[in-house]
Amino acid sequence: MPFFQTLGYDVFNPLEFVPEFTADVGIKKGEKVDYAMVIDGAPQILIECKSINENLTNHDSQLFRYFGTTSSKFGLLTNGREYRFYTDLDEQNKMDSTPFLTIDLTNIKDNQFLELAKFHKENFDVDKITSSAAELKYLNNLKNFLSDNLNDPTEGFVAYLVSQIYDGIKTKSTLEKFSPIIKKGFNQFITERVNEKLSAALNTSVETKTIDESEELSENTPNNGIITTPEELEAFTVFKVASKDFIDPSRLYYRDTKSYFGILIDDNNRKWVFRFYQKATKNLIEIRDAGTFEIDTTIDIALYQNEIKQAIENHK
Repeated sequence: MPFFQTLGYDVFNPLEFVPEFTADVGIKKGEKVDYAMVIDGAPQILIECKSINENLTNHDSQLFRYFGTTSSKFGLLTNGREYRFYTDLDEQNKMDSTPFLTIDLTNIKDNQFLELAKFHKENFDVDKITSSAAELKYLNNLKNFLSDNLNDPTEGFVAYLVSQIYDGIKTKSTLEKFSPIIKKGFNQFITERVNEKLSAALNTSVETKTIDESEELSENTPNNGIITTPEELEAFTVFKVASKDFIDPSRLYYRDTKSYFGILIDDNNRKWVFRFYQKATKNLIEIRDAGTFEIDTTIDIALYQNEIKQAIENHK
């Protein structure tokens, strides 16, 4: 329930978050899916829930049956920790066998915040989600394919790569000889790229600066009890993801003050673009040139991508 509340839905409104939603299948009547998310009077997301200890693999058959009997465009299978989002990319009105988005709440990736934000009630758009779902699904398929072949290259994969780097006759023994070389080559390539990224990150790391409300503290001045909270760091992460298409993340810095958590461009006070206020009863964000907005959770920051873009363009 809290997951869907975070996305802006009223889980206590039976007209919006409908339990035991009827999804009759063929001649079978009385078939019910656990929940249906209803938007503008029509079911948009069918939700099938399992126990938190259950592995969701091979548990999508019920959702698959219900999917084609309603106007819903999305199916969601969850055990409370893992959330698998499905649609009908391969064949219309027939749920795909693989999800286009899988989220583990214990290990959410940066890019997934924006994808989740698309499912927020105030941001829900079937066409936009479907469009991005296709790219997500095939990107995931590609990453899985590469991951499998990096660990244990298939003969076909090895044969293709050998054809690009070896002019001799490609016999079975030749492929067997090249298989460990290819695996080693990929591992070395990945290691080198990771090291390059780490080196770049160390050279352009985000510098944490704690400042007083009116003036910057010197290195030897105590921090006056200012503590940067996990929520503030999460806000910084969401902001970076939301703004990645408008500015190099290495240009973004954060500074914590007694009254707010601020984000600046190029570590310049005059180029502040965002402030996060944590209050006892509510959270507020201030986006420069756009105003102040109340948010429920830090993920809601992604809903203000247009305002963030304008602030960055005005002050970068």
